Amino acid sequence: MTRTADEVTATAAAVPDLAALDRAVARCRACPNLVSWREEVAATKRAAFRDQTYWGRPVPGFGAPDARIAILGLAPAAHGGNRTGRVFTGDRSGDVLFAALHRAGLANQPTSVAADDGLRLRDTRIVAAVRCAPPANKPTPAERDTCAPWLHREFDLLKPTLRVVVALGAFAWAAWWPVLTRIYGRRPPTPRPAFGHAAHWSGGGQVPNVLGCYHVSQQNTFTGRLTPAMLDEVFAEVKRLAGPV
Repeated sequence: MTRTADEVTATAAAVPDLAALDRAVARCRACPNLVSWREEVAATKRAAFRDQTYWGRPVPGFGAPDARIAILGLAPAAHGGNRTGRVFTGDRSGDVLFAALHRAGLANQPTSVAADDGLRLRDTRIVAAVRCAPPANKPTPAERDTCAPWLHREFDLLKPTLRVVVALGAFAWAAWWPVLTRIYGRRPPTPRPAFGHAAHWSGGGQVPNVLGCYHVSQQNTFTGRLTPAMLDEVFAEVKRLAGPV
């Protein structure tokens, strides 16, 4: 169990594979405010889920260990991943994302409602920059930085096969550049590329392409800022950049 930022750094660096990383992430208690919030939500629950047992812990990544595509989000939802134990599962954002992945042939089913629902991803892994559900979906800079070693190690383990990263929202886009430095040994370009929907940055060589995509939040999907057609265009480009299996 990790209880400090230094322990997160040391533990993340030592895990040998993604399965071990997932187990270590789920035991993290390094951010007191996030621990308190996620456990309070798990205890009080939403009325619609009052008969369910909430996960109430950090949420690991999900998907193929040899993925060529990584989808990078912000953090688990309080009554989504924090309830089900799987990222983007059991909430409206996940409904939109997995429907798009299914249309793109990257998921075996269009829904993600529970950790044991049979969902499988093809050539894809989904990760979050921050692994605990934060109040108001806004982790602090300190929480982001404390959690970063988990993210960096995940990308390190995916590095041999990874070809494309989809950054869902500006927070995820910003979280990519420290990964570029820490894992790929590259300094971010100056000025850093601005986030935008369908923004594309290519580092060349073995560095993955990075595509920006508006987050699949209700705020974006209900207002039409992000449509299914826009998601389909992003994932068509992702598959083109990832190349044939």
